[in-house]
Amino acid sequence: MSTFAMHVAKTGLNSQQVKMQVIANNLANVNTTGFKSDRANFESLLYQILRGAGENTSENTSLTSGLSVGTGTRLLNTNKLFTQGSLMDTGNSLDMSVEGDGFFQILMPDGRIGYTRSGAFSRNSAGVVTTASGYPLQPEIQLPAEATSITVSSDGIVSVQVPGGVDAQELGQITLADFSNKQGLQPNGESMLIETPASGAPIVANPFQAG
Repeated sequence: MSTFAMHVAKTGLNSQQVKMQVIANNLANVNTTGFKSDRANFESLLYQILRGAGENTSENTSLTSGLSVGTGTRLLNTNKLFTQGSLMDTGNSLDMSVEGDGFFQILMPDGRIGYTRSGAFSRNSAGVVTTASGYPLQPEIQLPAEATSITVSSDGIVSVQVPGGVDAQELGQITLADFSNKQGLQPNGESMLIETPASGAPIVANPFQAG
């Protein structure tokens, strides 16, 4: 086998190795709440055009097809598969899920807003609703320590019942963000996605509004 053929074969091996890493990461996160699997996309490398299509083979005839030799393949990018996951009752009143499009907005330690489909929330010592890592949900919701029950409506209104109160007390509104190109979001670990120029600016609205 020529050195050139070995090079072409090597590009395929390198690409398949990265694809296996993508698949392994999907399998490793099968129990990660809100995780969206990745799909690897390939493209061919440049072709060597040895004879062009239509090139003369005699005075009155020409090639019906050219002679071109490929130089291999490469992994072009990965796509997040934003399919709806299964919903389940966890028994935790702060566990939420997004049915349809949209992301929860999370304030990250570096000041950026992260976007996630993971709705496994809890509250910190100050009563603020946070992720398991302690990052606050945006807009911020602070629960009173004396709250006896917490309710989140399907349109994102957070209400609590306090001792001595007859009616539930509304504390805030959970909004969702969406993007014109979700595939352009950058994975950042901790089930977070980050806005990029390719994703476009977030479209923020209440649930059941603006799509």
